[in-house]
Amino acid sequence: MARAYNFFPGPAVLPIPALERAQRELLDWENTGTSVMETSHRSKEYDALHNETIGLIRELLDLPDNYHVLFLTGGASLQFAMIPMNLLSQDQTADYIHTGTWSKKAIAEAQLFGKVNIAFDGETVKLMRIPQQDELKLSPGARYVHMTSNNTIKGTQFHAFPETGNVPLLCDMSSDFMWRPFDVKQFGMIYAGAQKNVGPAGVTIAILRDDVLAQCKAENPTLLKYKTHVDKNSMFNTCPCFNIYMLRNVLAYMKEIGGLKKVEEHNRKKASIIYSTIDENPGFFRAPVAKDSRSFMNIVFRLPSEELEKKFVAGGLEQRMLGLKGHRSVGGIRISAYNSCPMEAVEKAAAYMKEFARENG
Repeated sequence: MARAYNFFPGPAVLPIPALERAQRELLDWENTGTSVMETSHRSKEYDALHNETIGLIRELLDLPDNYHVLFLTGGASLQFAMIPMNLLSQDQTADYIHTGTWSKKAIAEAQLFGKVNIAFDGETVKLMRIPQQDELKLSPGARYVHMTSNNTIKGTQFHAFPETGNVPLLCDMSSDFMWRPFDVKQFGMIYAGAQKNVGPAGVTIAILRDDVLAQCKAENPTLLKYKTHVDKNSMFNTCPCFNIYMLRNVLAYMKEIGGLKKVEEHNRKKASIIYSTIDENPGFFRAPVAKDSRSFMNIVFRLPSEELEKKFVAGGLEQRMLGLKGHRSVGGIRISAYNSCPMEAVEKAAAYMKEFARENG
C-alpha cells in the first residue's frame, strides 16, 4: 500500500492503526453483523462505544468531574453562534481575542447577540504574532473571554493561555486539540472540530464546565441549548455514530502509544525539523510568524517568488506530498503536521525543501 505524505490542513491525516481497525470492523462491528454506520444509536453496542469515547477524552485530559463532554455537529463554525446564543444578551459584553480568520468569524457571530469588546486586535500586528498578557484589554464584568488557540491560516499558536481571573475563558481548539497535555481547569469551555487532530470531519467535541452551563439561557431552540445535549449525553437526536467511532479509534491509539506526553514529544520533534530547515536557509525560506508565536501544527513559510512557490507545490505533488499550498487568502507554503502526521512525512518534506533550495537558490 502506497500512502501519500499528507499535509492537508483538514480534514487531515489519521493514524494507520485507527484506519486499519475500522477496515477490519467495517462489515461486522462488535459481532452485530452490521457496520457501526448501520447500527442504531440506541443499541447497547453503540451506547458502550459512545461512553468509551467520552471516557478516553476524560482520561487523556485528566478531566475533572465538573466538566461535561459533548459530541455536537456543525463544526466549530456553529459554535461561533451557539456560544453567544447561550451566554450573551444584548446588554452584556463578551471579550474576544482576535488572532486570525476564525476568531474574526466568531466575533461576527457574537455581535448578533450582544456587545463585543476586541480585547486584542491582531490586525495591528498583521496577525503575525500572539498577544502578551499585558496587551489584553479585558472588560470588567465580561460574560466570557473567547480565544482561538491555533491559527491554521497564519500559522500562529498560543503557547501560554491568557489569565482572565473570574471570567470564564472559552477556547476554539479545533486545530491543536490534544496536541499536548494542558490544564483544562483554565477553561470554562473548549470546543474543537475533530477533523484536524483527533478524527474525521462531522463531529465537534465540546467540553463545558458546570458554572458556564448554569449561565446558559433557557429560551433558545431545543437543539441549540447546551443543556439539551448535557441532559441526553449528546444523544438527544441521532449522533454522527461513525465519526464518533473513528474518534474512539484515534483516542484509543493515542492512549496506547503513551498519551499526550508522547504525542507532544512527537509533535515538537516534527515541527523542529521543518523550522530548522527554514532557519538554516534564510536567504531562500522566510517564516513570517514571530518565533515565539510559531505554530507546531501549521508551519507556514514563503519562497523568494510566487513562481517558485508554485514550482515547489508541483514538485512536491510529484513526490506524493499533498496539501503543501498555503491558504488561498495568504498564499505561500503550509505544512500541517498534526498529531497523526508521521515523522517519515516530515523528514521527507525537509529533505525536499533542502533539495529544492539547492537547485533553485
